[in-house]
Amino acid sequence: MKLSLDKFLFSDSAMKMHSSSITKSFSPGLSKLLQDRERMLGMLISNLKGMMYCCLLDENWTMVFVSEGCIGLTGYNAEDLLFNHRISYEALTLQDDRAWVRDSIKEALGSNEKFDLEYRIRHADGNIRWVQESGSPLFNENGELEALEGFIQDVTCRKQSEQQAQEAEQRYRSIFENAIEGIYQTTPSGQYLDFNPALARIYGYDSTQDLVLGISDIQKQLYVDPNKRAEFTELMKVHGQVLNFEAQVYRKNGEVIWITENSHEVLDTDGKLLFYEGTVEDISERKSYEYQLEYQATHDILTGLPNRTLLTDRLEQCMSFADRYGRIVAVAFIDLDQFKIINDSMGHHVGDELLVSMAGRLLDNVRKSDTVVRLGGDEFVLLLTSMQSLDDITQSMQRILAAVMDPCVIDGYDFVISCSIGVGIYPHDGSNPGTLFKNADLAMYKAKQLGRNNFQFYSSKLNEVLTERVEIEYRLRSAITNEEFLLHYQPKMDFATGKACGIEALIRWQPTGEEIISPMSFIPVAEETGQIEEIGHWVLINACRKARDLHKLLGYPIPVAINVSPRQFRQFDLVEMVASVLKSTELDPQFLELEITESYLIHDPKNFIKTLHNLKALGIMLSIDDFGTGYSSMAYLKDFPVDRLKIDKIFVGNLETEPTNIGILNAIVALGHGLGLKVVAEGVETAYQCAFLHAIGCDELQGYYFSRPLSAEALGEFLTNGK
Repeated sequence: MKLSLDKFLFSDSAMKMHSSSITKSFSPGLSKLLQDRERMLGMLISNLKGMMYCCLLDENWTMVFVSEGCIGLTGYNAEDLLFNHRISYEALTLQDDRAWVRDSIKEALGSNEKFDLEYRIRHADGNIRWVQESGSPLFNENGELEALEGFIQDVTCRKQSEQQAQEAEQRYRSIFENAIEGIYQTTPSGQYLDFNPALARIYGYDSTQDLVLGISDIQKQLYVDPNKRAEFTELMKVHGQVLNFEAQVYRKNGEVIWITENSHEVLDTDGKLLFYEGTVEDISERKSYEYQLEYQATHDILTGLPNRTLLTDRLEQCMSFADRYGRIVAVAFIDLDQFKIINDSMGHHVGDELLVSMAGRLLDNVRKSDTVVRLGGDEFVLLLTSMQSLDDITQSMQRILAAVMDPCVIDGYDFVISCSIGVGIYPHDGSNPGTLFKNADLAMYKAKQLGRNNFQFYSSKLNEVLTERVEIEYRLRSAITNEEFLLHYQPKMDFATGKACGIEALIRWQPTGEEIISPMSFIPVAEETGQIEEIGHWVLINACRKARDLHKLLGYPIPVAINVSPRQFRQFDLVEMVASVLKSTELDPQFLELEITESYLIHDPKNFIKTLHNLKALGIMLSIDDFGTGYSSMAYLKDFPVDRLKIDKIFVGNLETEPTNIGILNAIVALGHGLGLKVVAEGVETAYQCAFLHAIGCDELQGYYFSRPLSAEALGEFLTNGK
């Protein structure tokens, strides 16, 4: 191809020389106009931020014209690139881009079209720059392609910005696609515009496309409560955002889950609402955990029944219902009578199964509108609503008593227990939950006192009696600390010598400034509440100290007897406690006698015998108290390592008026002597009784005929006087 070089301006200076030769051919005025335009064109070209060029279509794209913008674009002067004087523009193009750039230009030229390309060059300073080249083919007068002309500008900043935006978009897309939380955009009317795979997974769909096909109306197809979407949009209108919006939604398979949403409005530049954008998190596990915590706080873990926390709330609801419809509400406190014995002897797993069984029976014998509550231990409460009469309540209680008494089979054993029930009626027995609970509880204690396996309604008279009992229980807690207990001692007489052969320690309670309280009033309360264990320990220590002091005073020992209650006898550390007291008081064990009530022997004779032998191994004396009233088994009696039988005063006190007691007394004395035991008669008050007992061989007596119980000081005087 032949190119006429005189048609091209090789540089800005060449352009000026060429322009000067042309203008000489015109008139002065026209020449000046052309020169002005040439100057203007040169100025425009020199001010462009980029390089204008004209190049040949040879191997090196040889530049035959470059503008002054060359140095800013490439770092090289125009003369360096013209005719490849120092370096070719082709060499500046990054090697990775050369081939496709040339191919793209050739393709455009082949179609006689302009081209617009972006590629990289290496600047004279060694840095890589992005450039944009726009050009077009240049033809001669014969229509032959002779060269290219165009404009190249630096677009590095724009490309960097685009790249940063692209990278940011990629990062966002990565976060969007891989986020654990669901991310979405929705129209205000409730259609999804965009969402990520996590949202599809949360809602149980296999893919985003699956979700698109599955949900077209969020309000109708997603929320369990269709009003939730309206609540959501209303909050959005007011606040422009919705935070921690919790709702139940359907998954694809129909399963219901809990979600929480955080969302906000997206507005255009004019403040017009475009869409909502937000996140979704599945909080079903958290909700389940919260429910479990709430359930555990309000329900008994073992039986699943409501617990004490819910009791007051349920009762208040029942009371409101009763007020509205003119009905009565019954509150029944239930206590299982023999549960503790079974639980202690058979193990807690048996006790637990028994409680679960009893809970089921209670539920089976009340109506759906009634409530069964477990307070704890073996205590339950029934709330019976909409009752019309006491007869209805009576029938319900009789049904409960019968259901509880049915044998319960656990581990192949039949367990039969009963229950004691106290009933309070709203509004008659209390206008508020606290009063009603208290009165029903008092009635339950009355049922226990009357022999158990029965129910009692609350009454004002019952309140007086049981209030006194509660007061005793409360005051007993501080009686030892306040040193309100004291011991009296009743001497025993030996028939053979007519002298004192021992003493029995008897506890008395005298609060400061008050009369002495009878043991008959507080011992049963102490036994029931467990305070008897602490009281019994106090009695043992002080009685042993007294026996030790009397030995020093008299010069000879006086054995002291102490009554041990059934609850004390069940203490696992009873033997260790007695041994410790003997050691601390320095009392010879043979001068301590423990009296055990006969009636307790029938409960657990095997363990009873074992404990007796362990106590006997300490060297102390043992006796059976109140003998003749407890129906003890003769088969076991021969195995008891006891030293004395104490005849109950019921057989002695009526000796003059009830001759039948004579035979009983003769039999007991004969039995005791037959077993090698001494026999002691209690409650001896007359000379006739004393003479008769002496005549039938009774060994010792105790009673008013010989001495009343004495204070510690009076006892010392009694014994030093030689009685």
